[in-house]
Amino acid sequence: MEAVDLLLAALIFVAAILYSSVGHAGASGYLAAMALFGLAPEVMKPTALVLNILVATVASWKFWRAGAFSWSLFWPVAMVSAPLAYLGGLLSLPDVVYKPLVGAVLLYAAWRFMRGNDFSARETSPPPFYLAMLAGAGIGFLSGLTGVGGGIFLSPLFLFFGWGKIREISGVAALFILVNSSAGLLGVLSKDVTLPAALPWWGLVAVLGGLIGAEMGSRRMAGPRMQKVLAVVLVIAGLKMLSVLLR
Repeated sequence: MEAVDLLLAALIFVAAILYSSVGHAGASGYLAAMALFGLAPEVMKPTALVLNILVATVASWKFWRAGAFSWSLFWPVAMVSAPLAYLGGLLSLPDVVYKPLVGAVLLYAAWRFMRGNDFSARETSPPPFYLAMLAGAGIGFLSGLTGVGGGIFLSPLFLFFGWGKIREISGVAALFILVNSSAGLLGVLSKDVTLPAALPWWGLVAVLGGLIGAEMGSRRMAGPRMQKVLAVVLVIAGLKMLSVLLR
């Protein structure tokens, strides 16, 4: 592998650990890493989805085994999100649209990590059925469109409205990401796609990072200092993606 591939592998490994520790699969982190090295959007989207599927599989299994999952929270959002993630995956946006959109997603993710709110003591109740389906529809479409799994949107939404406990929301987010990423990738693969030659190696380090992070997160939450470091990386990459608007 070239030096760039090795550096990307290192960033993917770190992102997988940090994200999987909170039930996420790391798509926005992978997109951030690829954006820093100037990979093309047509490569970034399918690559992020493949890595997402690998890490989300590991995270789903770990959180499920730890008892951190709620089927009643999962199925109303997932049943609508999957088909819309597929539709989003079918669409290919021009650089001038895709890059600012992904840049906004990265900055939003950074903001969520920087806040680091403590929701552990809040009273919780499940969401109304129609709101869960509406949330699933919107998040699913955005997931397929940008190449993220949707957990970065689902978790803050559920936490903000008190629709579940932190650990069970993390477990729900992991499986939600797996479903959306798989559906989105199916949409992407319906057309000609370009995947990097180093993807098998990136996939391997992503799985290793996912095993480490999910083991940490399914037993205890990730440290706030780690989340702050990740937020800085996301801000840098997000601003780089948004810089296309200045050209």
